[in-house]
Amino acid sequence: MVGNDRQPLEEAQVTISHALITFIVASGLLTITPGLDTMLVVRTATIGGRKQALAASFGICLGLLIWGICTSVGLGALLNASRFAYNVLRIAGACYLIFLGYQLIRRPEAAFSDAGKLGPSSIENSDSCDDPWQWFGRGLFTNFLYPKVGLFYVTFLPLFIPAGSNVVGFSMLLASIHALEGIVWFSVLVAAVRPFSVWLRKKEAVNKLDYIMGTVFVGFGVKLLFADRR
Repeated sequence: MVGNDRQPLEEAQVTISHALITFIVASGLLTITPGLDTMLVVRTATIGGRKQALAASFGICLGLLIWGICTSVGLGALLNASRFAYNVLRIAGACYLIFLGYQLIRRPEAAFSDAGKLGPSSIENSDSCDDPWQWFGRGLFTNFLYPKVGLFYVTFLPLFIPAGSNVVGFSMLLASIHALEGIVWFSVLVAAVRPFSVWLRKKEAVNKLDYIMGTVFVGFGVKLLFADRR
């Protein structure tokens, strides 16, 4: 009897371990794939500074964690089922991305000089702001207002949840692992970019970097604005 009881337990442990290892590899590859988050961290590290870039990174990863929790408790499923709920968040996120991109293209040197204050008047202000919380807010909003992250979690996380496990608890664990991987990756990215910050702070380099980043942000925003979920 002891042997029979132990065998299912060992099989369950192997299944959970296999699921975690597979998820770590898959989510790790997704984490290092360049996207909006990567561009935001690189731009912040080169122009803002190490503390500001790390603050933006923590904001981005908190956004991932929030989406993971929301998916675990059912909000992600709601977005997947309700066109109205999805469209509300989609339009808000698209407008936010287009707004950020437009500011970068229009005033490349000043658009992020206030380090992420969310109001239009603050972006008009060319005074520098070293408050990491402002960068944290920009990273959080950039990620959290992107509804496709929620839909991605709805389809991605269930693939790695072993049969018989607590769905909510295991989903939160996976989301936490993904957020932790993001923090590690962005920390490495910031350390790698900082040596080039002296050159990248030059006016010509700043203008080019901001124009490229602004164009990408506007492009993502427009694509999200006109995206059809179905």
